[in-house]
Amino acid sequence: MELGPNTDDWLADTRTSYDTVAASYAELTRHLLDETPEERAVLALFAELVLAQGGGPVVDVGCGTGRITGHLRKLDLDAFGIDLSPGMIDVARRDQPGVRFDLGSMTDLTLADASVTGLVAWYSLIHIPDGEISSVLTHFRRVLRPGGPLLLGFHVGDESKLKTEGYGGHPMKVHVHRRQHDQMIEWLSEAGFAVETHKTLTSAESKLGGIILARRRP
Repeated sequence: MELGPNTDDWLADTRTSYDTVAASYAELTRHLLDETPEERAVLALFAELVLAQGGGPVVDVGCGTGRITGHLRKLDLDAFGIDLSPGMIDVARRDQPGVRFDLGSMTDLTLADASVTGLVAWYSLIHIPDGEISSVLTHFRRVLRPGGPLLLGFHVGDESKLKTEGYGGHPMKVHVHRRQHDQMIEWLSEAGFAVETHKTLTSAESKLGGIILARRRP
């Protein structure tokens, strides 16, 4: 089946791909944060902002195997994760016992309005087509409390490529979209966010990784 414009197609391809690689993905990415002090610092800053808001639930959207969710909990946040892939969720529940992980899609978040104090999407927007980004960010704004921080990680660039294998040579079928800061900031502004800071990092996570920290406008 060729990837087409139908939303269900690319979502199904993404779900199946990450079901296939879930176990190897967990092993290969388990210690990435140990190698990325700048990313740990960004996550620590995000945690400080959430705690300054009085704490409360934090959702890791597109959580994968839950490694960022687990790190956020070590930073004293009440973090839980949501992911499209049942295989990834199974690994997350195995690796982070006692932590809440829900099956779901960022294209149709079922969380209640203003129900989380903070939201992280750590390199999880990279498979979302341009035409769906605004809708996804609108969902993010809806579930965040006013003033709540949003942390995004993404690949910086201008190209989109079809990834056909990964994480130990397993077959995959996902588009990986690279974007510039200016485009991401424009989408965020249109969706009701105020960007506070952004930067580009070179790390184990991404050779050219973008980080944006924003807040939900009232």
